[in-house]
Amino acid sequence: MRSSDTVLDRGAVSELIDGNTLTFFDDGQSKFSAGGAYSYTYANGGGTAFGRYDVAEDGTVCIAYRNGFGRCDRYVENAGRFVMLTEKGERFPIRP
Repeated sequence: MRSSDTVLDRGAVSELIDGNTLTFFDDGQSKFSAGGAYSYTYANGGGTAFGRYDVAEDGTVCIAYRNGFGRCDRYVENAGRFVMLTEKGERFPIRP
């Protein structure tokens, strides 16, 4: 996390993702459907991974994929742009 990051709380994260599709600059898309269904479509025809998501009290978004893989991410705002931060410390800005 950077000192200029503002961590989104549960309400702000829910507003950002619930029922929405987030597009990243590599053209990958995270789709957060009502009821907790989740899909990630890789850029350039790379396929789609399906799972379920949950937003924790602290705003962390955890995804359990059908293939048994899982991860938890944080969302922050930095200089007017939303950014997804992975557990590994990677930063993925979201297109406006």
